[in-house]
Amino acid sequence: MRRTGSVGSALLACALILATPAPAASATPEGAADPIARQQNWGDCSVFFGAGADVPPSAQCTMVPVGGTATQPLANLAVIRIPATGSRIGSLFINPGGPGASAVDSAAGMGTALAGTEITEHFDLVGVDPRGVGHSTPQLRCRTDEEFDAWRREPMADYSPAGVAHIEALYQQFVDQCAQRMGTAFLSGVGTAETARDMDTVRQVIGDEQINYLGFSYGTDVGRAYVEEFGDHVRAMVLDGAIDPSIGPVEKNIRQMAGFQTAFNDYAADCARSPGCPLGQDPAAFVDRYHALVDPLVFAPGRTSDPRGLSYADAITGTVNALYSRQYWKYLTSGLLGLQRGTDAGDLLLLADEYQGRGPDGRYSNLQDAFNAVRCVDAPTPTDPAIWAAADQQIRQVAPFLAYGEFTGYAPRDICSFWPVSATSTPGPAAPVAPGKVVVVSTTHDPATPYQAGVNLAQQLGAPLITFEGTQHTAVFNGYQCLDTAVVRYFVDLTPPPDNLHCN
Repeated sequence: MRRTGSVGSALLACALILATPAPAASATPEGAADPIARQQNWGDCSVFFGAGADVPPSAQCTMVPVGGTATQPLANLAVIRIPATGSRIGSLFINPGGPGASAVDSAAGMGTALAGTEITEHFDLVGVDPRGVGHSTPQLRCRTDEEFDAWRREPMADYSPAGVAHIEALYQQFVDQCAQRMGTAFLSGVGTAETARDMDTVRQVIGDEQINYLGFSYGTDVGRAYVEEFGDHVRAMVLDGAIDPSIGPVEKNIRQMAGFQTAFNDYAADCARSPGCPLGQDPAAFVDRYHALVDPLVFAPGRTSDPRGLSYADAITGTVNALYSRQYWKYLTSGLLGLQRGTDAGDLLLLADEYQGRGPDGRYSNLQDAFNAVRCVDAPTPTDPAIWAAADQQIRQVAPFLAYGEFTGYAPRDICSFWPVSATSTPGPAAPVAPGKVVVVSTTHDPATPYQAGVNLAQQLGAPLITFEGTQHTAVFNGYQCLDTAVVRYFVDLTPPPDNLHCN
């Protein structure tokens, strides 16, 4: 089978309209520094977005050097700040996850989507792109656009000894390119622990004694690392789509694949309500019918209006992308119908393009390269082939829709097994935090960060848990009044959510 790896990329679609009345809010604490007093080179954000971009007009942007020396920093972090429109409580740092997603872009989008709400009234929205990510420099890139296109044409489905050797050779080539193009010194400094420290550097630049933080998906791990090291500088933190830091990469991958199977089952059951569903109406046959559509792509691409066609790898990636949000299910159905009819499966290709960060011009963002670089340095990855063969056997049991062919007893090791620098962190439970510092949100059928991970993180932190009933990845500020009201009341008033709050 083709392993999709640890996905964890948050598809954040902010569309919140809060109906709750705005209470009186406290102003910036007495004695706190002016938010821009510590940084004199804030400017407009055209340097990041270009002229005429849809960015809140009050937004200010800057670059903050980190690492290395004062004259030769290892990186310059892109930072955006959208000032509060009313009585300011403080800064609300946003991290959309990934790893590799741009917090600058996310904060800009959230500033527009949440305009007129209590969040933008009382908080400066702040986005910090970690080292190598988004608008920060240098940008972490391991592949050219052409090399990435070639990567996606590889099925990576043959788990015979020769097939595994071929896949691992591709992995080694990718790793060698990363080391050559970025340097091992830079790759050693992109882990979550360093990202948390860099975030505190930005806090000092802004001049706030305490920050507020909203982290989605991988952003929950950044928040967890920050509150562990800089807890005194946290006023309020919400972690949505939580990662369990106590488990290693193999077990994390297995649990995540099980989460995607749950989401696939939900999608298939919903699709089956329509007579023309390409997976049919029999739940026992959903997986087999899916394989009948996508498995032939191992040998020949499916038809699309794009001359690239639909590769097997892209069909799997497009499916996984669609399972992040119910809003994407109709495009998955359209793509599968195209395969079934032998017409145009282009919607699956578009889903894969979005997931991989490929724009209409054929240019890629660096999200996927950064994703691998961060996760590979965040935890030691086993190099024993037997461990990965055993993991493949387990994944076939918990996520059969992702399995290709029969279990062979062989499987490729993860890309991180070949990584050129040592891990800078190790798995371990999160340390308990002071009461009131953190609230965790977890979605019952979240495919990428399964529900139990949020339960575990809340228990480790000693933090309250909000359960959201749904099939999607992350939920805060997506227009769900029960959930959004609880989060806003916590951020604005520091009112904790009711015990065992469930929202849908």
